[in-house]
Amino acid sequence: MICLPAPAKHTCRSRALLILAALAAPGCADRNPQNSPGQSTDRSAQPFPVIEVLRGDPAQSFAQADQPRQFQFPADHGPHNEYRTEWWYFTGNVDNGKDRRFGYQLTFFRFRPTLKPRGGRSHWRAEQLYMAHLALTDIDSQQFHAVERFSRGAAGLAGARVGTLHVWLDDWSAAATSARTFPLRLRAGADGISLDLSLEQGKGVVLHGDNGLSVKHAEPGNASYYYSYTRMPTEGHISISDQTYTVRGNSWMDREWSSSALGKDQLGWDWFALQLASDYELMYYRFRRTDATRDRFSYGAVVFPDGRVDTLDFDEVELDILDTWQSPGSAVVYPAAWRLRVPKHELDLNIRPALAAQELDLSFRYWEGAVELSGAFGAAAIDGRGYVELAGYGATAAPRAR
Repeated sequence: MICLPAPAKHTCRSRALLILAALAAPGCADRNPQNSPGQSTDRSAQPFPVIEVLRGDPAQSFAQADQPRQFQFPADHGPHNEYRTEWWYFTGNVDNGKDRRFGYQLTFFRFRPTLKPRGGRSHWRAEQLYMAHLALTDIDSQQFHAVERFSRGAAGLAGARVGTLHVWLDDWSAAATSARTFPLRLRAGADGISLDLSLEQGKGVVLHGDNGLSVKHAEPGNASYYYSYTRMPTEGHISISDQTYTVRGNSWMDREWSSSALGKDQLGWDWFALQLASDYELMYYRFRRTDATRDRFSYGAVVFPDGRVDTLDFDEVELDILDTWQSPGSAVVYPAAWRLRVPKHELDLNIRPALAAQELDLSFRYWEGAVELSGAFGAAAIDGRGYVELAGYGATAAPRAR
């Protein structure tokens, strides 16, 4: 198996090295959270914390996200290989118009472990390493499926095309279908699940932070370049086992790249991508700190129906945990319901997972899943759908409902 378990005595850094060494092995492989032949069931073999990937490495000299830049499209849809990490992130809620609702996640990650050039002439040698996650939430059947795939960026196994949006790992891909980029086509499948979706642009691009420079911490360089498409009309097909469903709905695309983002006093984050029925969207992420104080680098944005954006400072959003859920597999406790308020927009939302069990217990363990919204927007009732990501849980005290 590509996913090598790390003994409990290993540090986070040594676990990272094991993962990178495994990624450098020839070929690609899938892994899912279900026990399979050859896969360790030892719970001391913990997944590598996802937040460690986003901490800087002072021994390297990768490019830094340290000042605003002029974005250029479609070029910036392509890879930025001079940076340490990068991802193309797609989530969405779709249904067949009858009796089946689905949430999906398809994510491609690019890692560059070192700037040192690799010697030799072998076409297997690679400077870039790729990982992809595919998850499908079958809401009405209360089933969650997740699988990951790894490969080196060599010999055509995985990569990202410069100057356009085309990233792939084996036969999984996200690709532009025209010179104007959209619609995008997403294709992926393994272990009895698959998707083939077409995503239109919908609203224009949203540049987060300072015109796309998203500062995450006070330390210089702890930032990323970050943009989103927050409402992408979607149609296509989702298959589970031998049943295929024609679906429609909306997707969300996040693009981010950096060489260092988080500080040592940041434990992880809660990220919300919410699509309200009134054609508004809300993105908000809250960093969790080791001293339990509010992190001033938490950030949000409200996107209006006409595409206008109002950014939200850390103190303009109120977020309370209403319930928790403990994973039977990892024993990690996650928040499982929230009340989110944005007073200046008279927005008051209750957010609940469409299914509590949406933990991706893979090489990187985190909770990511479809959620459903209800509440008030001014004097009017409001509902909607969205996605929530919870990273960095399990290494600290459990969250408390309040």
